[in-house]
Amino acid sequence: MDANRKTAYLTLVDVEAKRAYSNLALNHKIALTKPSSPAFVRELVYGVLENKLKIDYYIDTLVKNGIGSLKNPELIILRMGIYQLGYMDSVPEYAAVNESVVLAKKYSKGKAGLINGVLREYQNRKISLRLPERDLDEIRFLSLKYSYAPWIIELWMKYYSKEFVEELLAAGNRRPPMTVRINWLKIIKEDLIDALEERGFRVTNGTICQNAINVKGSGLLSSDLYEMGLFTPQDESSMLVAEKLDPKHGDLVMDVCAAPGGKTTAIAERMNNTGRIIASDIYRRKLDQVDREAKRLGITNIETRSWDATRVDSTMVQKADKVLVDVPCSGLGVMRRKPEIKYKEYTDEMQLLPKKQLAILSASSSYVKPGGTLVYSTCTINPEENERVIGEFLKKNSKFEKVERTLLLPNVNGTDGFFICIMKREDVLDEVERG
Repeated sequence: MDANRKTAYLTLVDVEAKRAYSNLALNHKIALTKPSSPAFVRELVYGVLENKLKIDYYIDTLVKNGIGSLKNPELIILRMGIYQLGYMDSVPEYAAVNESVVLAKKYSKGKAGLINGVLREYQNRKISLRLPERDLDEIRFLSLKYSYAPWIIELWMKYYSKEFVEELLAAGNRRPPMTVRINWLKIIKEDLIDALEERGFRVTNGTICQNAINVKGSGLLSSDLYEMGLFTPQDESSMLVAEKLDPKHGDLVMDVCAAPGGKTTAIAERMNNTGRIIASDIYRRKLDQVDREAKRLGITNIETRSWDATRVDSTMVQKADKVLVDVPCSGLGVMRRKPEIKYKEYTDEMQLLPKKQLAILSASSSYVKPGGTLVYSTCTINPEENERVIGEFLKKNSKFEKVERTLLLPNVNGTDGFFICIMKREDVLDEVERG
């Protein structure tokens, strides 16, 4: 059995059955099974996830009793086979079919004949297979063509033109570059670029942040340079949050939803290990990752603590120079990195997200000292979680003034989708402070 396809299959099972994030599941399975071509595994996994609804539409057409008659193992194997046949020119057709049959014999007993038959039927018909007419149901057509849950398309159609939405859908299916943030505490940009190029990596400068570079090549995160803490993988949109927060040497900074710590460590590097950063999250186990990252990067000014961000810590009221509120969100801006987000259902929990985000922002604002900065950020392209939350907050909190608002979009900026709003607290002490 081909180890590469086996690894891809096991990863997709984790994503489907265990609701695992694809990036984490991929890294775990690749480390575990050590396939000969991790690049092939990543291409197959992300390709299936990015095109799942379109592939499922074809499977439903090709299977006699429809896609509903299939169990998860044979469905995942069929998706993998069709992706190889329809999208991977480098894979010989006989290999795509034969290896899918081998997988079925191992993981979907009694279904090898079905797998073989459906894939051969797809080979014969793939040129003539068509999606439903666009004019009959545009939302369904776009949903199948770009493989997004219909509610996401309907949401964006409320705020953007049809042409812009289609550009956004297409951009969300493009593979993002591997972008890393240089650790200024340990190395300067030119020296890191030289060290990476000496090891065979190809490097280009980022387009938004000064300490961002894009790196091409395999094995980056297992390199000695990574272990030495010279850089951190991070999209430029996320890096920009720390830049907009603009922490100064000696500041007291609070990061109230800190895990997994990418922005927290970026802030610490900007502060040159001075001052104090209080990084909190509701789950202690997630903060362990922040501590590990800080140690790898040589950062010593971060204190982690478990705290529910919707509650006010009375001991920290009006103590912080800068407060970052990077709230939990729907994640609609990072689907090119986590394509499984495209298939999220619109649940009651998701509907309540803006309410939770506003509660976190309101509680966290109490930590900002007069003249201090409050930054609200999300990795979503949903105005209801972005502009609407800010509007509600400012309506109820006259002490704060909006200074700047930034919305980054994959089809416009070439980054993940991100929303950043900077607010200042007026330079007046509360009555309670005056005594």
